[in-house]
Amino acid sequence: MKHICVIFDLDGTLVDSERLCNQAFIDLLPFINDSVESLIRRYRGRKLALILADIEMKYGEKLPRDFEATYRHRVDELFEFYLQPITGVPEMLKTLEYPVCVASSAPIAKIRKALNVTALSHYFGDRLFSSYDIGSWKPDPGLFLYAANRMGFSPEYCVVIEDSDVGIEAAYSAGIYALKYSREEEVEKQVNVFSNMKYLVKLLDKISLMKCDYS
Repeated sequence: MKHICVIFDLDGTLVDSERLCNQAFIDLLPFINDSVESLIRRYRGRKLALILADIEMKYGEKLPRDFEATYRHRVDELFEFYLQPITGVPEMLKTLEYPVCVASSAPIAKIRKALNVTALSHYFGDRLFSSYDIGSWKPDPGLFLYAANRMGFSPEYCVVIEDSDVGIEAAYSAGIYALKYSREEEVEKQVNVFSNMKYLVKLLDKISLMKCDYS
């Protein structure tokens, strides 16, 4: 089946990295007194530069000039030892028959590291697209439009899989159908939201059939 292209977000969608990324802030910045869960809710899907600016404003502390490099090194360490794929993702990708790619706000080195550590890289090859390569961050639609174009699909024949509100907003702004992955309870009652990766292939099959009917 090649009627649609599936564009995956990375953090919180393919790999269970959000806890580790926010744990790195707590590890490096003793003045942060919030829980990992609250940081995840506050910063999910956000550009790192904006997160760092918010931390300075929220806690009234100036970060060291080299903090971004220190932070990325700590995240890299945590990934090496603790990063896991989102539950059900390897099994889902094994049965998925659509063209796929990754479009993430993370630098390309982080994308490759995450996919290599979790043994998912062979599903995507070099079809990896980073906001840092094109200078466009979600909720701007630029990254998803770029990914669709590089994959050879028009936006209306793509589906974005995201876990963040800013990512969903970016997809809609790009004119791309989006499905939101969420581990919260009762999400199945919401339109275009799913809580288990085992459901994704069937959802995509339905979307593909729908687009065939209207093409």
